[in-house]
Amino acid sequence: MNPIRPTIPLDGQGKAHGFLRLPYSRNDSAWGSVMIPLTVIANGQGPTALLTGGNHGDEYEGPIALQQLAWELEPEQVSGRIIILPYMNYPAFRAGTRVSPIDQVNMNRAFPGRADGTPSQKIANYINDVLVPLADIVLDYHSGGKTLDFLPYAAAHYLDNKDQQTKCVEAVKAFGAPYSMMMLEIDAVGMFDTAVESQGKTFVTTELGGGGTATASSAQIAIKGARNMLRHAGILSGEPERSESVMLDMPGDDCFHFATRDGLLHPLVDLGAEVVAGQPIARIWSNDRSGVEPVEVCANRDGLLAARHFPGLVQSGDCLAVLAIRVD
Repeated sequence: MNPIRPTIPLDGQGKAHGFLRLPYSRNDSAWGSVMIPLTVIANGQGPTALLTGGNHGDEYEGPIALQQLAWELEPEQVSGRIIILPYMNYPAFRAGTRVSPIDQVNMNRAFPGRADGTPSQKIANYINDVLVPLADIVLDYHSGGKTLDFLPYAAAHYLDNKDQQTKCVEAVKAFGAPYSMMMLEIDAVGMFDTAVESQGKTFVTTELGGGGTATASSAQIAIKGARNMLRHAGILSGEPERSESVMLDMPGDDCFHFATRDGLLHPLVDLGAEVVAGQPIARIWSNDRSGVEPVEVCANRDGLLAARHFPGLVQSGDCLAVLAIRVD
């Protein structure tokens, strides 16, 4: 049995703030615990939304939005239940790192987790086995962290169950980000997304910027999007605040571009720019001598630049750019 226990009831009425307490014995605390912040807001009967951020510890739009919602939403505004977990991978969030400093596990590749595993695997298992089954709709915030930068979009995935896919797409549209993406994952094994979708839930994810920080704009997109999705689900009253969203698609593996050498990254196009197949989109200059011809990275296909590598230095194998196409 998973050792994690909530310090507040998950099925209570009203508003409660507490923790998921994970026992964690370590050098500086023999009978210590990891205390993962948790808020539950419930009122009467209705759907349940699970809102999560901090799946990766260096992505901040989600935690900002969820802290604001946990602070300002009151039970009388709610029909149903909202479970808010602003920092899923709390050790990683505290360290400002993508993966947990405790066990070096990337939580978004650890689902469905293990009840007898490492701390990150136990957290993933509790979320998978306890929280997700309670939910009708799930929103998991992401952004680029310290190594990527994205156009701000909400996303759904292609699913075998087309009715479920339609519900996910409708929720993405309701979120109302400047861009909406039908998203292709290059490595979907162990992802929270896959775990939630396999349980038949309506699922929305995001990429809302990057660079290891948030902006006023990206934070506001995150806050507005959560409220819109809760209205769409019937948990908050009113209609979603509709705004124009450009629909994008990642139709194949050729959307992704990777570095083949270490060096200094020289971007040639910016986020949102339209490119054509064969057009140079970046150069990689030598980082240990001058006067050496750069490696030129060219677009694999027509599209617009939806994501780019963020730091100025790259290593062989880094994702440099992701292209998407506009769809009607």
